Amino acid sequence: MSKIIWRAGDGSAELHPALSPLATAARVAETPCGGGSMVWRVWGEGTPLVLLHGGSGSWRHWARNIGPLGAGRMVITPDLPGLGDSAMPEGVSTPEGVAEILARGLDRILPAGSRYDLAGFSFGALCSGHLAALDQDRVRSLTIIGAGALGFQRSPTQLVKVRALAGDERVASHRHNLAELMFADASKVDDVALAIQEASTRGARFKSRGFASTDSLKQALLRGRGQLNAIYGEWDAIVRPNVQWRLDLVHGLRPGARAHAIPDAGHWVAYEAAEEFNATLLRFLTEQS
Repeated sequence: MSKIIWRAGDGSAELHPALSPLATAARVAETPCGGGSMVWRVWGEGTPLVLLHGGSGSWRHWARNIGPLGAGRMVITPDLPGLGDSAMPEGVSTPEGVAEILARGLDRILPAGSRYDLAGFSFGALCSGHLAALDQDRVRSLTIIGAGALGFQRSPTQLVKVRALAGDERVASHRHNLAELMFADASKVDDVALAIQEASTRGARFKSRGFASTDSLKQALLRGRGQLNAIYGEWDAIVRPNVQWRLDLVHGLRPGARAHAIPDAGHWVAYEAAEEFNATLLRFLTEQS
């Protein structure tokens, strides 16, 4: 196996100046993915925490979490295959296939002998469940966030297609989509969230939305072991008004499982309610260790 090559992060192309310091502070590496590479960003040192972003997203979904979660930890955020800066997978169109690419990449990214904590948001939660089932010897804990694919019907949302739009109409459509799907309180959709949404749209090629109404994640969790946690926003658009169904299911899947709903927050709970989200995830990680 060839040695991994690290390079310095570059924030010069970020669409909002608030994102530039975080991008610049990262260490960046690439691992094989399809006909190209999967791009990984890493901050800090210590016990690894791997964060998997949501569908049609990128590492920027964690913009409000990387710093607070990184005290004494190595935070690792890949762009999932076919999203962000990562190449499309070759012949892979399932969460199981994505998990295999992730496991091979982590073989190269992680220090030898490392175990890691794993957390995934939305489509990233689905991929994290399959990765945890595949990589059981290394995953210390799994936290699923805003997760679908547990066997319940996904609540409908009305999103606007933005690819052909420009200017103010494009920005307004991003704002609508964030309010419809990602936020409980539309007044919290700020300029940074809009910039992240624009970057996500530009980089989105892998189609992930159809998995949310399956039970693929539930089946993966049944194959896994170790500490299981779940975090939802109370008003998550893909599961409301039945968030409690998901919390109860997670509690029943594994002894000692923990599940928590953050009040007044939506699907992108890690951004909209970042302070409470960070405190909740850190508490889960500290208690399990």
